[in-house]
Amino acid sequence: MSMRACALAIVAAMAMAWPALAQNEISGPPVMTTVVVPVVGSVVGIDSVQWRTTVELHNEMRTPANVVITLPAAEEQPAILLPAIPPNGVVRFNDIVGQAFNLDDAISPMVVQTEGRRSITIHATIYGVRGGELLPAQPIPINYGATFFPSRALQGLSFSDSFRTNIGIANLGEKEASFTLALQRVPGRNVAVTHVTLPAATLWHSSIQSMFPLITSGENFTVVVETSSPETHVYASVIENGTDVARFVPASVAGVAAIKAASTRE
Repeated sequence: MSMRACALAIVAAMAMAWPALAQNEISGPPVMTTVVVPVVGSVVGIDSVQWRTTVELHNEMRTPANVVITLPAAEEQPAILLPAIPPNGVVRFNDIVGQAFNLDDAISPMVVQTEGRRSITIHATIYGVRGGELLPAQPIPINYGATFFPSRALQGLSFSDSFRTNIGIANLGEKEASFTLALQRVPGRNVAVTHVTLPAATLWHSSIQSMFPLITSGENFTVVVETSSPETHVYASVIENGTDVARFVPASVAGVAAIKAASTRE
């Protein structure tokens, strides 16, 4: 199901959940503002670290906010309808996947839809639990504007004895999407290139070594991701092997511009 189809289903469910919204059906479905969190999850990784995601939803508007959150790449694409969040109200989930969706093992982008022309404010952090130890939380940057660009860069990636890197590629569109990934040590110079095709409503989260198996190690790599398909999202995480402390890496359009500029100067 695409985000558009998901939105239509959610709007119908909202009218049933909140009778006050049924009046909107006379003039058409309500306007929904959509924001995508690149990834949330509850999964077990290397060293038996349980990775989870904390999410806070802040309503900074003067009226109650009707909000729907969806995991479009998870099995059965679960969605929940939140009761109207009051002005200045906050809804917090320490483990969004486990608490809100009652899932033990899932990873997906998270779609947050707010009725109206303005989104609520979203804060998301990834943290790890290893035994009884709580690892430092890492914020996930949230982009409230347009997120699609044909070329996006993931910078500062490493895979070595000290660090490992995972890359996530999501296709939330209605059709399959093709991606070209170029690994670069120097801006504009490809060390290796790989191609990935993902079905609709799919997240591929994998190690950088599995994507570029001929590259054995390196520090401060950049991966440029190119696709013509909208409703796609990319991210990376760099994890220190000795401590399992992670650093979330958002996609950068500015990084692509700098790479192209460096390539032009050569």
